[in-house]
Amino acid sequence: MEPMTDTPARLLNLLSLLQTPREWPGSELAGRLAVSPRTIRRDIDRLRGLGYPVEATMGPIGGYRLVAGTAMPPLLLDDEEAVAIAVGLRSAAGNAVGGIEEASVRALAKLQQVLPSRLRHRVGSLSAATVSLTGWSGPTVDPEVLTVLASGTAGHEKLRFGYRAADRAESRRLVEPYRLVSSGRRWYLVAYDEDRADWRIFRVDRITDPKLTGARFTPRELPAADAAEYVSRKLSGMQTAVQAVAVLHAPADRMAIRLGSSVERLEPIDEHSCLLYSRADSMEWLAVRLAMLGCEFEVREPPELAVYLAALGARVTRAAGPGPGRAPRQRS
Repeated sequence: MEPMTDTPARLLNLLSLLQTPREWPGSELAGRLAVSPRTIRRDIDRLRGLGYPVEATMGPIGGYRLVAGTAMPPLLLDDEEAVAIAVGLRSAAGNAVGGIEEASVRALAKLQQVLPSRLRHRVGSLSAATVSLTGWSGPTVDPEVLTVLASGTAGHEKLRFGYRAADRAESRRLVEPYRLVSSGRRWYLVAYDEDRADWRIFRVDRITDPKLTGARFTPRELPAADAAEYVSRKLSGMQTAVQAVAVLHAPADRMAIRLGSSVERLEPIDEHSCLLYSRADSMEWLAVRLAMLGCEFEVREPPELAVYLAALGARVTRAAGPGPGRAPRQRS
């Protein structure tokens, strides 16, 4: 092995070896790097001077090892380790694991920045070939889009992207990204929209082809305590609650237990029935909630809910297939 005369390269190789969780005798390190034990001792002192906590132990099985310090040193990863971490971060970012979503995206953005193209291809291929067994059937977020948005946010760099609004109208946006916010299974970008001269929130699954423009900006003051509070306030303002009144043919006390904290108001009519006042963000959720109560019920208002329930009941009946005494449905 040729001796490593390039000191910075040798220090990086030494740091990489020390990140393996084991004791490294000085003689073994010297052999790995093709230098003298004296050079290894000097390099260890250099690493300590740079803030890396390298511990030395004495004795026949003693040596050097990297221990926990006040800050984590840069990790030096081989190809397999880099791919494994990138795939894990993509999974964490896409599956909204409580408490680590935004950190996963930030870390993924940093890793994507330095991944060689051959490893980016491997990460993309592996991620495309795997799926998570979850109950989420809504739109998914491309981790590549998340990493571009995170890069712009962290670097205070303007972004340009395509956006599809709720009414499916398409537009191009130029924004100053402020924060990424994870809410349940959705991601939102909080940004200042330069064309509209106002703050906006963008659903990330509706963003296409985001590009860093190279133009830097000084972050503006957000009109809220923090980005999460801003998103919550905006979403609350956009939702129109659907209110319903229904007669439940079951005792009020039993229904109160069944409904739990979701009840807005429950009034007894007699010992066998009660009146439910309820609200939800959608007609669909109200219908499902009523259908799952396990009792007969009648909708008093709104009439649109009764129409929706009739259509839902017809679909469920057709999906159940022919039962005893029922003729199979004819196909045209």
